[in-house]
Amino acid sequence: MLQGKNVLLGVSGGIAAYKMANVASMLMKLHADVHVVMTRNAAKFITPETFEVLTKNKVYLDTFDEQPDDAVHVPHISLGTGADVILIAPATADIIGKIAGGIADDMLSTVVLPARCPILICPSMNVYMLENPIVQDNISKLKRFGYEIVEPAEGYLACGYEGKGKLPEESYLVERILHAVAREKDMAGKKVVVSAGPTQESLDPVRFITNHSSGKMGYALAEAAALRGAKVTLVSGPTALKTPYGVERVDVLSAEDMYREVTGAAADADIVVMAAAVADYTPRTVADRKIKKNDGDLSIPLARTKDILKTLGEKKRPGQFICGFSMETENLLQNSAEKLRKKNADMICANSLTQEGAGYQVDTNILTLITKDGNEQLPLMSKLDAAHAIFDKILAL
Repeated sequence: MLQGKNVLLGVSGGIAAYKMANVASMLMKLHADVHVVMTRNAAKFITPETFEVLTKNKVYLDTFDEQPDDAVHVPHISLGTGADVILIAPATADIIGKIAGGIADDMLSTVVLPARCPILICPSMNVYMLENPIVQDNISKLKRFGYEIVEPAEGYLACGYEGKGKLPEESYLVERILHAVAREKDMAGKKVVVSAGPTQESLDPVRFITNHSSGKMGYALAEAAALRGAKVTLVSGPTALKTPYGVERVDVLSAEDMYREVTGAAADADIVVMAAAVADYTPRTVADRKIKKNDGDLSIPLARTKDILKTLGEKKRPGQFICGFSMETENLLQNSAEKLRKKNADMICANSLTQEGAGYQVDTNILTLITKDGNEQLPLMSKLDAAHAIFDKILAL
């Protein structure tokens, strides 16, 4: 996801500096070109050699720490101007104050000045240091000048205090870098609504009817749209998945809940993608007490749920794009094309449970994108790649 991207990590002298080794490793696995600049104090917590082994690049601590072959590039300039994104974490009160004041008395504070890329700064320190009005004023100043502040987490701090000041999880820091530079913001200004996951239709206070949907495809769609700059609302049935950064999540349980939230959010949306596996039927009555077992069979009358995709198609505004999903076990293309027509949708993403690597619970998918102009078969790919392919098609249409 970061192929061809130059990521600069600035590490200052906080106890959480050791966590940045894992961040560097995770970025390398995403094929980024990772460079690290440290303060002298940061080297007290983790050695530069650790980052050099992980990134295969020289680590700089001093403004004048230049090799003979660096003469043309002038690292304290080229590292900043050559970066696609800079993350400074942990950012101590000292480095925050220096950047806010335009002070450049070490390699890290100097590298930041010529940079023209997104700069993310994650304050990490004792809670009382963080709350100091001078530090808060410096943070506010950085925000005014366009620096992006990654809010620290709350919890038990190394100094023994409880409160805000922890460096967030490494995966979250990488997620913020991805959000900043992984994709062109070709969906900026668009509002996207995505539905995901299963619904639960209650029988009694103990039992419910549901399906095997994990929500992975819908969450991948929400993540892809957010990475591309869209304002995303994710209406989700019950899942164990983490909300992607930059996505507003609305949790629902039943098909009726899903209908209400999706149709409400879709009213002013530019794109709506119905990836949720919504129950077609729900029990006509819900017992207020647990249904007890007896010797005979049990019959449960079911009623048809509201058709969300059909409603969206009927209410579609000019310029609005409605995309549905079709999960089939037979007659995939025929059934999906009929669904496209009946629901007045603009595209149906068809997949089959009979194909290995497609369907529920897995991290990959095999889709056929069906529109009134024809079908486009996508190969086996990750659900995130499939999500980007879907939005590529939507934007093209």
